[in-house]
Amino acid sequence: ASQVNTLQHYDLSTDEKERFDPSQFQESIVLGLNKSGTDLDAVAKFLDASGGKLDYRRYAETLFDILVAGGMLAPGGTLSDDMTCTDFCLFKAQEDMETMQAYAKVFNKLIRRYKYLEKGFEEEIKKLLLFLKGFTESEQNKLAMLTGILLANSDISASILSSLFNENLVKEGVSASFAVKLFKSWLSEKDIGSVATSLRKVGMDNRLMEVFPANKRSCEHFSQYFTNAGLKELADFAKNQESIGARKKLQKELQEQMSRGDPLKDIIASMLEETKKNNISEQNMIGLIWSSVMSSVEWNKKEELVTEQAIKHLKQYSPLLKTFTSQGLSELTLLLKIQEYCYDNIHFMKAFQKIVLLLYKEDVLSEEPILKWYNEAHLTKGKSVFLEQMKKFVEWLKNAEEASESEEEEEEAD
Repeated sequence: ASQVNTLQHYDLSTDEKERFDPSQFQESIVLGLNKSGTDLDAVAKFLDASGGKLDYRRYAETLFDILVAGGMLAPGGTLSDDMTCTDFCLFKAQEDMETMQAYAKVFNKLIRRYKYLEKGFEEEIKKLLLFLKGFTESEQNKLAMLTGILLANSDISASILSSLFNENLVKEGVSASFAVKLFKSWLSEKDIGSVATSLRKVGMDNRLMEVFPANKRSCEHFSQYFTNAGLKELADFAKNQESIGARKKLQKELQEQMSRGDPLKDIIASMLEETKKNNISEQNMIGLIWSSVMSSVEWNKKEELVTEQAIKHLKQYSPLLKTFTSQGLSELTLLLKIQEYCYDNIHFMKAFQKIVLLLYKEDVLSEEPILKWYNEAHLTKGKSVFLEQMKKFVEWLKNAEEASESEEEEEEAD
């Protein structure tokens, strides 16, 4: 009996050996591709049918290597010459967007049909990017176009871009030039908003500078390089990201200064310096300062006590707010931030008018922006409550304005 078992085991092993032999697998795929030729619908059908007979799970890398390069790739990106290859693959296809879109469809159908290939496909793309130096310029172009289309269709995650941060690729300028072609392709399919969302989702939105060597990793260099390459919207996006990063850093710094209880004049001086250094607009600064000032306190949960607490706190920090409301637009920005804050923090709902009145008295807010807010520029959030609160004060402001106008007229007449 043991001999029979051994024999059966031997037969099974031979059978498995054939089934799990990459050269056998490669032969089958190459044969199918040669038969289908340039008819990509036929290729898709062949791949769909073969998944039932061939072990895609085990040979995912071999499968994708063949579809992209025509055969199995050795480390570095050269083709292994000890196996049969095919000319019907991505690298031998025509170098244009239409052809690349058709190839993207083949991959998309294959992965939708065999969901388990998803991860292997992403790993393949990451590997191919690491092999870029082993490919010709035309092969790189096709790969860049295809990758851009796959990213646009959400067939792969933007986390694959981490391969482009490889030191050798970065040093020789391969990463930056490949990134240009990739983003051109991606942006021809989707707008910058969609690209930004995909990048943010995997934390790539703040890492794009890494396609350059450390000594060239500046917003200016990135902006110039991608603008010159015809990708101004990507350059603007990176600028905006840098600015957001600088603002977050600044906010953290401000909160630390406040919690240490640094003198107000020192805080103001340091904020003015940072604003200038990072080229941050006054409107952005006032929003940042307001949220820092409001988050530096443990607020009372009782509505009647929180107003009193807020007035006292804001009076203390009014010189800081005043420094960054030298323009009408900044005052309006602050008013909108106050409205939003009082609406989002329910126990502040009744405090809105008292906060505005205090900031008016402290010379942080002036008549014109308050009237503009009241008449047209307010947010919809809780507007009926806040407009009602402000009604008497606004009437008083209008009367005061009319009175001062008539006084001026009388003076002129004299």
